[in-house]
Amino acid sequence: MARRLLVAVLAAVMAALAVMTPAAADTSSWVRVPVPADVRPQAALSEATAFSADRAWAVGTDAVGRQAPGFPLILRWSGAGWQRQALPGIDWQGELLSVAGTSPSAVWAVGRDSAGASRLLRYDGTSWRESRVPRGVAGLTKVVTGAGETWLIGSRDGGQALLRWDGRTWRDLPVPPGIVYGLHIVAADDVWAAGVNNGAAVSHWDGKAWQQTVVDGTPRAGVGTVLVVSPTEIWAGGTGGFIGGPPGRPIPPLLVRYDGQSWSRVALPADFGGITSIVPTDSGQLGWVAMSNSMKWAPPGSYPPLEPGPDFMSWDGTAFTGYSEPAVAGEGDSSQFRLAPVPGTDTVWSVGRAGGPESTFAPRILRFN
Repeated sequence: MARRLLVAVLAAVMAALAVMTPAAADTSSWVRVPVPADVRPQAALSEATAFSADRAWAVGTDAVGRQAPGFPLILRWSGAGWQRQALPGIDWQGELLSVAGTSPSAVWAVGRDSAGASRLLRYDGTSWRESRVPRGVAGLTKVVTGAGETWLIGSRDGGQALLRWDGRTWRDLPVPPGIVYGLHIVAADDVWAAGVNNGAAVSHWDGKAWQQTVVDGTPRAGVGTVLVVSPTEIWAGGTGGFIGGPPGRPIPPLLVRYDGQSWSRVALPADFGGITSIVPTDSGQLGWVAMSNSMKWAPPGSYPPLEPGPDFMSWDGTAFTGYSEPAVAGEGDSSQFRLAPVPGTDTVWSVGRAGGPESTFAPRILRFN
């Protein structure tokens, strides 16, 4: 009898293992990767970009005091570790906000100094140097590359500005209504923008004009990141809106998908928070979605009524699998996640800023592989 029971139990276990999905059987996880020892306290990372398994860049700021603005920070991944990069001739205080490149020898970074003036840096394969900011442009916030194209998002004369690098100089382009936060460049005449215009808005540039769609008209809704898989599969993420409610009420995340005809909202394994990054797999399919301040309802009767939700969600073509960032001794959770997939691999970087001791903060680098 006991033997028969043991056989039955083993059979049940084997059957369960046989039907496990690859995501459930996957033992990969997000791990923390140390920052260089010469990065000073009170540092933060804003964005990263990767070209290969042994070449990636991350930008941000360090040595930020309670009233000091800090200094621009650039880190480089060599395949064995992250190293701080020298910035000869760049002695201003401030921060770098975004980094992107069309090749390992054509990388751009944008930021601002302590006076609020825009700063533009360029890496030529050997060193980083200051580059001239286009005349009249202020508030450079993002650089985006794709299909050999390089675009800047900034502001001019109180309005937003979009600029395209033509190989020698920056050329102004029309701007869609509202505000643009993120871009996906498929080609020079096929660009998608995520932003806000009386709700969450996604706009398409065909080389001549912008065509905009409000994908969620709820007040305070907006999208800041967009991924184009194909003409019949486009994703955009940000935060949903709400009307009324007490101050500090949690805001739901917003993930929408275009099927070639219409946009629809996609359910997530989180009830509150904001989507900060959407990146593809190496094949170009949707790979990962990252969230900030992710929360979900706790089981009925629980107190507090909310519990932490997933920080990262991988997509298998049908459903999401949630992952949490690893706990780091002496530090709190990250306040933002910016993803950078590594071409030719299934590795993904995440950079951001985590809570530190005594209300300070610290740089955070995570890797999934």
